[in-house]
Amino acid sequence: MLEHDRWDRDLIAQVHPPDWTNPLPAAKYDLVVIGAGTGGLVTAAGAAGLGARVALIERHLMGGDCLNVGCVPSKALISAARAWATARRASGEHAGPPLGIDAQGDFAAMMDRMRRIRAGLSPIDSASRFRELGVDVFLGDGKFTDASTITVGGATLTFRRAVIATGARAAVPTIPGLDTVRYFTNESIFDITELPARLLIVGAGPIGCELAQCFARFGAQVTIVDKGERPLPRDDVDASRIVQEALVADGVTFALGVDIAGVSQLGREIVVRTTRAGAETAHACDALLIATGRAANVEGLQLERAKVAFSDKGVTVNDRLQTSNANVYAVGDVCSVLQFTHAADFQARMVIQNALFFGRGKSSNLVTPWATYTSPEVAQVGHTAASAALAGVQVQTFTVPLHDVDRARLEGDTAGFCRVHVRQGSDTIVGATIVAPNAGDMISEITLAMTNGLGLGAIGRTMHPYPTHGEVLRKVADSWRRTKLTPFVKRLFTRYFSLFR
Repeated sequence: MLEHDRWDRDLIAQVHPPDWTNPLPAAKYDLVVIGAGTGGLVTAAGAAGLGARVALIERHLMGGDCLNVGCVPSKALISAARAWATARRASGEHAGPPLGIDAQGDFAAMMDRMRRIRAGLSPIDSASRFRELGVDVFLGDGKFTDASTITVGGATLTFRRAVIATGARAAVPTIPGLDTVRYFTNESIFDITELPARLLIVGAGPIGCELAQCFARFGAQVTIVDKGERPLPRDDVDASRIVQEALVADGVTFALGVDIAGVSQLGREIVVRTTRAGAETAHACDALLIATGRAANVEGLQLERAKVAFSDKGVTVNDRLQTSNANVYAVGDVCSVLQFTHAADFQARMVIQNALFFGRGKSSNLVTPWATYTSPEVAQVGHTAASAALAGVQVQTFTVPLHDVDRARLEGDTAGFCRVHVRQGSDTIVGATIVAPNAGDMISEITLAMTNGLGLGAIGRTMHPYPTHGEVLRKVADSWRRTKLTPFVKRLFTRYFSLFR
């Protein structure tokens, strides 16, 4: 991270104070946590709040990816991009001045705003706050020396239990010539202050799609290159199509189903060569963003000394998040397939119980939603139709297009749908996809139902305010309820009513 201005200096003063002095270690800790991202912070704060003696180790910036290079800066970027897009749409629909809004915006000012907000949020994750919570905070590289001790900055910490929460970093693929050009990842793209005229993004996953739409709305010419045939491959295929159409409408160009033959510098521009079916295409750009996934941070921890099993996919854990060393657990991106801030949060809460109180919580019981914050947003929980089929789960699927929701039509945002999968012959929800302007908020109602064993019928019995986008959930439930009215049942009702005529 570059120190551009006072905001970056304020941030670093909170999350990695240059004058920080590590405390003298206690004789023995109930819990030592390595990594101060979301998973580590929640684990440390929760355990200390319950009276445990806790040490927290961080080698870089407290707050981890979410605060520094992930959720916080990216959502600030998305917020500005949406505002600019709304202003441009308004200026195109109305004669005269565009509602007093500058539809072009100021990229440098937006980046300054992002850094200001990020710095303002940093005290929540700061070293001083966690010290006040009773946590011994050590800044430096934590390394296992054996099955029950960790060293950091020359100090040795002895633990009863330990939690590895070192997260993940941007995965950079092996591409010929990539090491000869300057490229960005999500860990560096937020340091820029000037909008690149042409941005090429390698990767059509959530990060690639979110940032592609943002930069296109800011005015950059954006191209997404990916070996897959569609963006957001883990999501519902119809959701993927709608997102692709939305990005294309914002000016994004896709080159899908291609392999990257190489990258080279040609004067001041970067050239990315792709191949498909033997044909090669050259894509010139001014900035290159690599968004091809995440790699777990396991290097340098000396896990083998603690007899903790790991692979290139991360630390190996069982369903209770316990490693091959019974006294060591792991949470978050370093061990989880679902690499989300909220997943790390809930895993941390579970680990506190399992590690310190003989809990039996299972990570497989967590119902984990996720969202991609494009416009429209895509939110998913549980199975898609494709994953249900692969798992051998027989489902009935009910879909209501957003066009059938009055609020969506009133606001002119009808590209989307709500799709819910229930177990065949019941109203038990096994998965759902929502594509809507605020799908990330709406998916929580489905997640609540799945977590607490409430069926689709319960959602149908719940009154939803009119007019809201949330009405689409009730409409889906009504679709399911109508299947209960079989021809036989209808004949019975007909005979019943005939008795009163």
